[in-house]
Amino acid sequence: MQLYRGMDIGTAKLPADDWRGIPHHLFDVLDVTDEATVARYQPEARERIRQIAGRGSVPILVGGSGLYVSSVLFDLRFPGTDPDLRARLEAELAEHGPGMLFQRLAERDPEAARRIGSRNGRRIVRALEVAELTGTSVTGALPDEPALWHEPSVVIGLTAPREELVARLDARVDRMWADGLLAEVTALIPQGIDRGITARRAIGYAQALAELRGELSRADAIAQTQQLTRRYARRQVSWFKRYPGIHWLDYDAPDLVDAALALVDAGTGRRGETTPAGR
Repeated sequence: MQLYRGMDIGTAKLPADDWRGIPHHLFDVLDVTDEATVARYQPEARERIRQIAGRGSVPILVGGSGLYVSSVLFDLRFPGTDPDLRARLEAELAEHGPGMLFQRLAERDPEAARRIGSRNGRRIVRALEVAELTGTSVTGALPDEPALWHEPSVVIGLTAPREELVARLDARVDRMWADGLLAEVTALIPQGIDRGITARRAIGYAQALAELRGELSRADAIAQTQQLTRRYARRQVSWFKRYPGIHWLDYDAPDLVDAALALVDAGTGRRGETTPAGR
């Protein structure tokens, strides 16, 4: 979601004043009415990586979304799209909701249905689109033995005790509202965020829109955002645990930065620039 212009508070986008002279890439490249897709993101991020490496620096991919990170890090390929087919499926979703489409997906691709769930209409539509275009499954799972796209690569993950993580996530959501999320969303409405395929569904933004429309109280909007954020974090933990060769570091370790840089130096011999991957 950090790809979107104007979506700063709810995505914890790092302000340019805090970059400390390190170039950052792929912030603010989409309008809120644009659809964000991993198939689009993958080649753009990889091209930035080639450019950074070509300058003799080390690119640092920061995320975020497990699928977006994996799309760049590993040799994953994504089917194209068919505008007419997508429009038909989107129309069905708008008219009937996700229930009927989910039942169709469960019959055609039970594993994809299990992973996606019955409420994520956008991903259900995409899974059905891929199934109809290719006859194959799209589950977002890593291959059993994923091949790295770029060598050498060093993968570092941060870990925290569950109770501490939950407390930090809940506090972050409280800060979003305190820092002016509603004002940010209000300013994005004339730009079309409530019509955006991807942006309007972002955690926090969907709830802020609902509050502005009078559909949720402030307390309910915050509580729902906290619940969805915790659920998203659980999915992140499960996803990244599957990474082969990942180096786990305690988020609050006194020597965290030194330990991370030592891993980067050992794996690449240099230090580098960053590009965000997801929220």
